[in-house]
Amino acid sequence: MNVCMFTNTYLPHVGGVARSISTFTQDLRNAGHEVMIVAPTFPGHEMHDEMDAGVFRVPAIQNFNGSDFSVRIPIPFLIDEQIEAFCPDIIHSHHPYLMGDAALRSARRRNLPLIFTHHTLYEEYTHYIAENPEKMKRFAAFLATNYANLCDAVVAPSESVKNLIIERGVSVPVSEIPTGVDVSFFGNGNGNVFRKKHRIPSTSFVIGHVGRLAPEKNLDYLTRAIARTMENHANMYFLVVGEGPSQERILNILKKKAFEDRLTITGSLTGQTLVDAYHAMNLFAFASQTETQGMVLTEAMAAGVPVIALDAPGAREVIRDGRNGSLLEGSASVERFSDALAWIVGMPKDVTKWSQHARKTAQKFSRKRSADKLSELYAYVGDAVGGEKGPNARPLDPWDKFLHACRAEWELVSEKAESIFQTTSNKEDVAGINEMD
Repeated sequence: MNVCMFTNTYLPHVGGVARSISTFTQDLRNAGHEVMIVAPTFPGHEMHDEMDAGVFRVPAIQNFNGSDFSVRIPIPFLIDEQIEAFCPDIIHSHHPYLMGDAALRSARRRNLPLIFTHHTLYEEYTHYIAENPEKMKRFAAFLATNYANLCDAVVAPSESVKNLIIERGVSVPVSEIPTGVDVSFFGNGNGNVFRKKHRIPSTSFVIGHVGRLAPEKNLDYLTRAIARTMENHANMYFLVVGEGPSQERILNILKKKAFEDRLTITGSLTGQTLVDAYHAMNLFAFASQTETQGMVLTEAMAAGVPVIALDAPGAREVIRDGRNGSLLEGSASVERFSDALAWIVGMPKDVTKWSQHARKTAQKFSRKRSADKLSELYAYVGDAVGGEKGPNARPLDPWDKFLHACRAEWELVSEKAESIFQTTSNKEDVAGINEMD
């Protein structure tokens, strides 16, 4: 099957969506599928450089509004030639706007099935585009819901997200398919070498974190909890893998306590170096409540590292409290999180026991299992939609193509108009919206 994926972000951008698409692309190709990715340009990656690897870049504005995201510059017909040459059987959209609009247009004009992965709780990122984001939060949630209902099927990365978007009104079929983890790869690392390189004492207790360092990741909360725990545990170190606008904030919080010498921020890591970083940790700490899946949590567990986190989508699907880590209530105070850290630091035997269970948990999120589920969904949607759509449908004549193009534009306009109407009306009690505000 030929699958054409549209995304607003892709490698070498560092983030969960880019990594998810890259992982699924590799595994789908290994399973015999052809995959073409349509993504914005990235500094240092010219449009023609990656075509042999199945990546087509479109012009985009970089670092939109101070974020590390790209915004595509709309250029009519730029994508069409490449897609026609690829002859897709299915269109897979990874965002409900920008490249998501292009995905819907491409699917409608060719009468192809359209799948959408709801990677993100978009309302949690509105601070990048609005000073007063409350109405924008509602608009983002409605926009994603309305877009999903224009598709033939939706992928949710976790059961929590599946339940949430159904409550919000997604009426098309929703399948829970998390991004898989290479359990074998993450299971083999050298933490001692990593510690030595970064001057972390071999006998210290290392609490680690991996991810983009941004405000929506709740890193102020996490760092304050770490700092409080360090006060009574001189042998405790904080290892942070990632980069982003919150990096200086993390450093400043620990500087105020004079603990900056027990902080290591490595920047973004990939490959074996990232695996070694996980193996250098005794415990993985996570406080984000904006995730849709626990990808870094399952990576840590594949490395045998138990996790402490706040209850949230993604975390609750991975953590079994008291077996492979500790799951605290989402409203837990900094003091509560810090006390839980202190208890774990003082219980090395339990950490060892949790480590064994963590490895078993990671097996349930293997790459093969997730890729097989996505392949099955493609086949199901292709068969279920059938008829007028798909590679076996009758060829479209110019008039049909024109009508399908008109339909796509009408749907996109209607989707956004409806989202604006819902946002500005007094529907404050819409399921799931208030609790995210």
